[in-house]
Amino acid sequence: MKDVLLSWSSGKDSAWAFHLLSKQPGVRIAALVTTFNQAANRVAMHAVRRALVEAQAERLGVPLWPVELPWPCSNAQYEEIMLPVYRRAVDSGIEGVAFGDLFLEEIRAYREQQLKGVGLELLFPLWEMPTRALALEMINAGVKAKLTCVDPTKLDKSFAGREFDKALLIDLPEYIDPCGENGEFHTFVHDGPMFTGPIRATTGEIVERDGFVFADVI
Repeated sequence: MKDVLLSWSSGKDSAWAFHLLSKQPGVRIAALVTTFNQAANRVAMHAVRRALVEAQAERLGVPLWPVELPWPCSNAQYEEIMLPVYRRAVDSGIEGVAFGDLFLEEIRAYREQQLKGVGLELLFPLWEMPTRALALEMINAGVKAKLTCVDPTKLDKSFAGREFDKALLIDLPEYIDPCGENGEFHTFVHDGPMFTGPIRATTGEIVERDGFVFADVI
């Protein structure tokens, strides 16, 4: 049995990576690692409340390894903070680390460089899956998610707080990736086949901050 650490953003791609990995024989997801903006006590970039991520981990039945990041946080600081996390994984008998990346080569190359020599196998269970088909597969399987962050330079701010569903896919402009892989939007998963039960998720205040539009989930 290979124990794997899963990079958990609280969003749909992480959730689907969990779903696919959990079906692989000989693979066990041993822990979820989530980075939190220390100042806001929310998931970095997705801006999801810590309590909601803890609820996700509970419904997945997997321990959560929270990682505290300063704000702002440089790449050098991020790498310095993450290295002990990966070393902890190795010391715990974990053999691999998985990411929900889809097709951005530079992101994959960065992860491979960051983890070079650490002793963990890198897994990308969603890599190069066609994103429209993937989005529909997730939705048809019962994944329910809300858009918690929108980049208004790429996607209209009115999409913040919407459900990630078939209606959303219809409304997305053709130039927007259906899974938001280019940073157009980020999500919070509140139900799906990987959970033992749904998480209550209501859209709260919508604010513009640091060049992004955030929809609070409460």
